[in-house]
Amino acid sequence: MELLVPELPRTQIIERTRHRYEDIHRLVEKGWTISAIGRRLNLDRKTVRRFRDTHLDELLASARDRRPNGVLEPFKAYLNARFTETQGQVSGTRLFQEIHERGYRGSRQVVRKHLAALRAGTAEPVRADIPSPRKITSWIMRPRETLSDSQDRRLLEVRLACPDITRACDLARAFADLVRHRRGYLLLEWIRQAEQDAPKPMQGFAGFLRQDLDAVTAGLTLEWSSGVVEGHVNRVKTLKRAMYGRASFELLRTRILTQP
Repeated sequence: MELLVPELPRTQIIERTRHRYEDIHRLVEKGWTISAIGRRLNLDRKTVRRFRDTHLDELLASARDRRPNGVLEPFKAYLNARFTETQGQVSGTRLFQEIHERGYRGSRQVVRKHLAALRAGTAEPVRADIPSPRKITSWIMRPRETLSDSQDRRLLEVRLACPDITRACDLARAFADLVRHRRGYLLLEWIRQAEQDAPKPMQGFAGFLRQDLDAVTAGLTLEWSSGVVEGHVNRVKTLKRAMYGRASFELLRTRILTQP
């Protein structure tokens, strides 16, 4: 016989609401501003204003009416994945134990209800954990062999979900290969492909490359570059900023000529 876990999250929400109300009003009585209270309690100004202007009974009623299923939301993706892996042959008790170890503090009934909805095909779809554009870009620009299995799998999911990202990924990796291996002779063909069916931002990038094609081709072919010159320019600027208003031109000249 299974023991049912009480609905702790709702109780915790009610107690947290009461304590937050008391803390905010205690600081209000001392003359603290909304901004100061927000900084002290690490709360948004809108939250502070709402607790200041709303009666405690109304706040507690709102906390009591909050759906307990919300505590399950962060774990639904895991439950759905486990349900799919086992082809539905998994018990609610087992799933409850697994997510309880991962931080779930809701009741067992909520897990059972979601599992029953999965078996009946009536469960609401869970919003996918969409990676940020910066993270997707880092996956695309890094050599594929340096990606972990999970990163490679996530990138594949993103590519399948968005054809534009798929095309951008292929072209970006091809361009990175041109840069790493100095294959400037392939640049014109890359530009043609990008201008033909790439996403608009990449088409614009290809157009800029075509405007200065000879210089870019040389940069992707020859071993020489202006990197050393730019490095010396940055060094001179750093010295000048460090000495501005503190020393003479002669000392600046000496430091520039003598420092490696």
